[in-house]
Amino acid sequence: MTARGIAKFKHRDRCATEYMDDPDCDLAKLYRTYAQFKVVNRVVAGWQQTYRTYVRPLLHQDKTNTLLDIGAGGADVTRAIAHWARRDGLVLHITAADPDDRAYTWAMHHQPDDGLQYVQALSSDLVAQGDTYHVVISNHLVHHLNDDALQGLLRDSQQLATRRAIHSDIRRSRVAYTLFSIGTWPFFPGSFIRQDGLTSIRRSYTAAELRAVAAFGWRVIPQRPWRNLLLYDAIDHENSS
Repeated sequence: MTARGIAKFKHRDRCATEYMDDPDCDLAKLYRTYAQFKVVNRVVAGWQQTYRTYVRPLLHQDKTNTLLDIGAGGADVTRAIAHWARRDGLVLHITAADPDDRAYTWAMHHQPDDGLQYVQALSSDLVAQGDTYHVVISNHLVHHLNDDALQGLLRDSQQLATRRAIHSDIRRSRVAYTLFSIGTWPFFPGSFIRQDGLTSIRRSYTAAELRAVAAFGWRVIPQRPWRNLLLYDAIDHENSS
C-alpha cells in the first residue's frame, strides 16, 4: 500500500460502495457471494464466540426464546446460531429479516431451517408492526449505513429487543485490510467477496469512531482481532430508568 493509500485509510471511506448494494449488479455473482458468506463469516465474523458470551447466557433453558437478525442477507449467520442453540438444547425461534428481495429469494431457496422464519422487511417495518424479540442482532450491517440510517437502526433495535441487541461489525485496520487482500486473492472467484470485503473494511469504524456516534445506552466492545460489537442491554436500561 502506498503512503498516500495509508494516509487515506486513516479515515472512513464513506463514499465507497459495495457491488452487492447495487440493485443492478450481476445476479449470478451476488448469489455466489451469498453462498460463499458461510465460509467467510465462519473465519472472520467471530459469531460462535459472540453467541457463547453475549447471546446464550440470556436464553432460557425451559422457555421459548426469540431472536431477530436484521439485514440477514443469505442468513448464514442466522442458521449457524439456530444450529448452536439446538446443540445447547434451547428452543430458539429466529426471524431473518432483509429488505432486499434478492437476499430474501436466495435465503428462502437455500438451506431451509425449521426454526427459522425469513421476512422481507426493514427494522422499522417490524417496529411498526409492534414486534419484539428477546435478542436482536446484525452482522456486517453497520458499515453499510449512513449516519441517519445508523441512528434509525439503533432506535429500532432498542424498541425491538427486550433483553439485548448486538450489532457486530468489522473494525477498520490497515493490517486487516492487507491480510484480507492477500488471503482472499486466490479464492472466491466469480463473486463480490474480495472486492466488497476490502470496501467494507475501508467503510468500517474504529472503536473510537463508533463510540463517538453510538446512541445513549449503547456500548462498544472491541473483539479480537478486528471486530467491534455495538451492544445494548434492554434489561439494564429498564432497571435504571
